[in-house]
Amino acid sequence: MRLDKMIASTGRWSRKEVKQLVKEGRVVVDGKIADGADAKYDPEENRIQVDREVLRFSEYHYVMLHKPAGILSATEDRYAETVLDLLPRELQKLELFPVGRLDKDTEGLLLMTDDGALAHRLLSPKHHVDKVYYARTDGPVSEEDCAAFAEGLQLGELKCLPAKLEILSAGIISEVLVTLREGKFHQVKRMLESRGAPVVYLKRISMGPLVLDKTLEKGQWRYLTKEEIEKLFNLK
Repeated sequence: MRLDKMIASTGRWSRKEVKQLVKEGRVVVDGKIADGADAKYDPEENRIQVDREVLRFSEYHYVMLHKPAGILSATEDRYAETVLDLLPRELQKLELFPVGRLDKDTEGLLLMTDDGALAHRLLSPKHHVDKVYYARTDGPVSEEDCAAFAEGLQLGELKCLPAKLEILSAGIISEVLVTLREGKFHQVKRMLESRGAPVVYLKRISMGPLVLDKTLEKGQWRYLTKEEIEKLFNLK
């Protein structure tokens, strides 16, 4: 692949800007200053540096984001801040999108990628990808509620698939874990509210094998590790 195209694929510079970087001697390939922007290299074999920073290359990009409350799970909005606004400029230019959505007031794990095929697999009902949510409710939750979740709740015209409700603590304010294999509009909130326990706080903690990194503060992000990506692709 041409050097200028390769470096531009990171989203940090245009091809015109890369040509200027090369002219200024700021691009180093395998320890030597690059001769020209049109030279061809292998991103898997050659070590490319710009201003001494080693660049990473991938056909697709996979980012874990700890979404805060108050942010839209969208790529653009005229009036509100979106999850894309939380990412640095170089990632914003890569046309990443959220895999699934979290409500504006819901926090937690959000996968951002430009890999449409993987996103489809993770969201497709036939692949049965579990999503786990931690919730606090304004009201008690009982074993009867757990049984109702396991049977599959009826919410108006929506017949929910069987889900798992695990009680962490029961009281005036209860703490629970909810595991779903689907994600209809406001589904966790609607399910708990139908049992007399409206949600006051909601956070997604996992999606399939991908678990929210506890070291990520709200609004922070990181690239997925090689092992995490492999686990996502190994889903059946």
